[in-house]
Amino acid sequence: MQNFVFVLDNRRRVLDPCHPAVARKLMSRGRAREFRRYPEILILDKDVPDANPQPLTLKIDPGSQVTGFALVNANNQVIWAAELTHQGQAISASLTSRNAIRRNRRSRKTRYRKVRFQYRTKDKGWIAPSLMHRVLTIETWVKRICRYANVTQIVMELVRFDTQAIQKPEISGTEYQQGTLLGYECREYLLEKWGRTCAYCGAKNTPLQIEHIYPKSKGGSDRVSNLTVACEPCNTAKGTLLVQEFLASKPDVLNRILAQAKAPLRDAAVVNSTRWALFNTLKATGLPVSTGSGGQTKYNRTRLDLPKTHWLDAACVGRVEQLQILTTQPLLIKATGHGNRQMCGTDRYGFPIRHHTKRKVWYGFQTGDLVVAKVPSGKFAGRWTGRISVRSRPSFKLVSTQSFDVHPKYLEVIHRADDYNYGF
Repeated sequence: MQNFVFVLDNRRRVLDPCHPAVARKLMSRGRAREFRRYPEILILDKDVPDANPQPLTLKIDPGSQVTGFALVNANNQVIWAAELTHQGQAISASLTSRNAIRRNRRSRKTRYRKVRFQYRTKDKGWIAPSLMHRVLTIETWVKRICRYANVTQIVMELVRFDTQAIQKPEISGTEYQQGTLLGYECREYLLEKWGRTCAYCGAKNTPLQIEHIYPKSKGGSDRVSNLTVACEPCNTAKGTLLVQEFLASKPDVLNRILAQAKAPLRDAAVVNSTRWALFNTLKATGLPVSTGSGGQTKYNRTRLDLPKTHWLDAACVGRVEQLQILTTQPLLIKATGHGNRQMCGTDRYGFPIRHHTKRKVWYGFQTGDLVVAKVPSGKFAGRWTGRISVRSRPSFKLVSTQSFDVHPKYLEVIHRADDYNYGF
């Protein structure tokens, strides 16, 4: 079932979200119209001054790549959910490319530019742009949800990844005191790292055991780079064999395991770097913010027998006695960014071929708008839905199941471009 639909009165005051069937009935009877497509919001044609919307709890499961959202009402019912995919890696790649271009430009014999890196300092609490993007994007969506729903409190998962204990579980005493964090379970990290499947046979939905890739009896260590997860039959069959001996007939699996075992703790570092910045940002909204641990989230999800997804993890954050899932189709949100500021377009060889204007809006449309095109005649006659790419002349490119040019007089905006892509 789809998410519940947010509802506003004609003065844009928040009402209780309604069931999708109720929303369709209101629209068919002409008592409401679509105010926004993503997330879906209806606006009534009348004023509701005595409305008393029920309080909702917004739960958040922050992740390095995907963040889950869930709205839970007072009856412990999940009525709305979403998964937000971040673009941190794209930002990091863009900054690296920009640094390389600027470095090359300084080395060329162009006008003299004074060195400035000696006078630049970073503010206290500075976070890299690719990481701060996650905090700001989550803040944006928290404010959007609070604008259209009666959110009275926020619950977020405050995970602590002990990278030192992950790398070396046997560390203790004075040696550990040289580290910074404490209290993350190595088993949970290994399950995430290996996709909750047996590393040797790929079995899913079965109890997994921690397995040493190089056996301890032959000098293998307890470092996380030497650990994996395996089902009981594979763990028993491997025994004290070297991984090269056990997988001699499966070279592809062997290469994959050896490569994946050396994967860096990037996701753990991302969450460590942003957890307190996100917590303080959410507190600045003025709503009461509480936290829950990762172990508590996993316990709730296991106890309620729910599958492992980001939005269900969000619903299980904090204290949960019971949950009733009224939605099974979360809104999928993907951050795409604001585009770029490059004014001179180039071909694949780097030679300039066009110039971009500063103007973004043409004939009331801009690139990225989601529109409905009602083409009366011609090869592409019919009703089409898709995103457009605008031009200075009245001939826009519409990207739908097919790509073709269309006049703006045949277009009607469904959803304005807001730097996100949506899906279900």
